[in-house]
Amino acid sequence: MALYRYKNFSPTIGKECFVAPSADVIGRVTLGDFTSIWFGVIVRADVNEIIIGNKSNVQDISMLHVTEKHGLYIGDEVTIAHSVTLHGCIIGNNCLIGMGATVLDGAEISEQSVIAAGSVVAPGKKFPPRSLIKGFPAKAERELTAEELVKYSENFQNYIMYRGQFLDPKQFSLIS
Repeated sequence: MALYRYKNFSPTIGKECFVAPSADVIGRVTLGDFTSIWFGVIVRADVNEIIIGNKSNVQDISMLHVTEKHGLYIGDEVTIAHSVTLHGCIIGNNCLIGMGATVLDGAEISEQSVIAAGSVVAPGKKFPPRSLIKGFPAKAERELTAEELVKYSENFQNYIMYRGQFLDPKQFSLIS
């Protein structure tokens, strides 16, 4: 894990977080409790802040960044899948952002929404709660069903368990 101070700002890490050894967390970053930042992730808060809520996870090779105008705000119990780019946007509680998705400056994804893998959310776009968002450019296709809401919430719960396993030196350690 590499935590970097930038100017007068250093990351603030909540309790029982897992930050992978190859992740870079830079500057004005706040991680909520029980959050996990996985391998190869870059969280760069140099010109604005990044706040990630409790029990959220940012999976391998994702990039989180900001602009001077737009900070990055991720709610509680959010899953950011592999190779996602989030840039100066707002992600509400209980969202799932699919693999390879991109969410750009000033976009707002309301709670309990899902962005399909590979989708690109244009700058400034706003979506209502419980939206299934997909495409290039991304559009709200429909409201998620009750069954889908339960299914997608399992992702963050699994990552809370994985986080605990990777914090246990009997289960995870460097061997070379």
